Amino acid sequence: MKANCYITNEARKEYWKEINLRAGESQDHMHVVNLYPQFRRQTIEGFGGAFTEAAACTFAKLPADAQEEILDAYFGENGLRYNMGRCTIHSCDFAMGNYTYVQEGDETLETFSIEHDRSQILPLIKKAVKRAPEDMIFMAAPWSPPAYMKTNGEMNHGGKLKEEYRALWAEYVVRFIRAYREEGIPVAYITVQNEPEAVQTWDSCIYTATEEGTYIAGYLAPALYKAGLSDVGIFIWDHNKETAFDRADGTLSVPGADGAVKGVAVHWYTGDHFDALRLIREKYPDKRIFFTEGCVEYSRFAGTDEVQKAEMYAHDMAGNLSAGVEAELDWNLILDENGGPNHVGNYCAAPIMCDTETGVAEKRLSYYYIGHFSRYIRRGARAIATTSYTDKIDVAAFVNPDGERVAVLLNRSDEDLEITLRENGKGTAIALPSHSIATAILV
Repeated sequence: MKANCYITNEARKEYWKEINLRAGESQDHMHVVNLYPQFRRQTIEGFGGAFTEAAACTFAKLPADAQEEILDAYFGENGLRYNMGRCTIHSCDFAMGNYTYVQEGDETLETFSIEHDRSQILPLIKKAVKRAPEDMIFMAAPWSPPAYMKTNGEMNHGGKLKEEYRALWAEYVVRFIRAYREEGIPVAYITVQNEPEAVQTWDSCIYTATEEGTYIAGYLAPALYKAGLSDVGIFIWDHNKETAFDRADGTLSVPGADGAVKGVAVHWYTGDHFDALRLIREKYPDKRIFFTEGCVEYSRFAGTDEVQKAEMYAHDMAGNLSAGVEAELDWNLILDENGGPNHVGNYCAAPIMCDTETGVAEKRLSYYYIGHFSRYIRRGARAIATTSYTDKIDVAAFVNPDGERVAVLLNRSDEDLEITLRENGKGTAIALPSHSIATAILV
C-alpha cells in the first residue's frame, strides 16, 4: 500500500469523536464538509466488472486456491461485494480473437449457439453468481455484429450495420439474452453498441445518433417485445462522457426511441465531464445513467504509479455518483501478467492482476479504492447532497436503505488535511493525509 486508506466502518468507534460546532469556539467551521440527507437523488443499482473472455481465460489458468481468492475478493461478503456484471455479446478486444455465435453468412440464425462461452466464460459467471451475497444483475453489450452483416465485411475497423440486416441483428441479440437467461444469468440491460463512434483495430461498429435511435425504435425494441423480453432495459451511447448529452439528445429525438430507451451508458476515456451527466439528468429525468467501462490503458498511462491509478478510479467514481450515475461497472475483472490477453495487443491494467506462470493473484491499490464505495454503498441507497470548503477533496455521500449514511472522501492533494464532516449541526473530526481515501459511516 502506497497510500493511507481508512476503512472507517471498522475503526469508527476508536477514531471518531462527535463534536458540537459553535461559532467562535474553534476554527472547525473553516474546514467543513456538509451532508444533507434530506436532499435525496438517484437510487444506486450496484457495482461490478466485466466478464470478458480475457478475464475468463486468465481465471481458468490459475490454481484452485487463487480462483477462490479472486471470487471472494470480488463477490464475497469480505470482498468488494460486487452485485453487477457486464457481458460481451461475442468477441471484443479482450478476447482470444474474433468470434460470433453463428456461422458466417447465416441468414436465418439456425446455427446460433453460445457453445463458445461454455468452456471458460459461463463457468466464471456462474461461480460469481453463486458467490455473490445478493442477486447479481447483468448488462450485455456487442462490440460488432458478424462480418457478413456489416458494410466493411469484417468485425474490426469500424464499418456499419447494413440496413437489410437490422432485423436479423436484433433477433441475434434476443437469442443471446434468452440463451444466457436459460443458463441462469439474468441479463437485465443491454446497450446497442459499445463505443459507436470509435473506429478501432478491434471489434467495432459505427452508429450515428439517428441510426442508433432508428434501430432501437424500428427493430430492437419491437424484437424484445415480440420475444417477451420487454423487461430488458435498452441503454444508448456506451461511450465517453464528453458528448454523452449531445448523443442522448440526438438519439432520443428519433420518433419512438425515447419511450423505448431506459438509460444512457458512459465511459471515462476523455475526461471527467461530470456536468454532461447532470445535463442528462436535468433534461431526461426518467433516464438512468450507468458507468459501464473504465480502465488504465498501458498505451496512455505507462508511467503512472499505483497511487495515481487508484486515484483515477476514486475521483471518477465520486464524480459520477455525485452527478447522477446509478451503477459503476469496471472493465476486466482480472488480467494476466501482460495486461491481456488481447487479440490486438491493446493491453491495460485491472484491479487484480494475475501471474499465470506462478499462479499468484495480486490486488492492486485500485482494488482497495473501489472498495471504499462498493463495500458500503448498498443496492437501493440514495445519493445525497453535500457541500465542501475545498476542491482538494472529492466527496460522494449516500443514505443506505436502513438509514445509515455513507460518505467517501478522497484527498488527491500533496497536503495533509483536517476536516469536519457535519450533519444537522453536529460534526466529526477526520484526518485526511495527502493522497488518501476514507469512508465514513454515520448511524
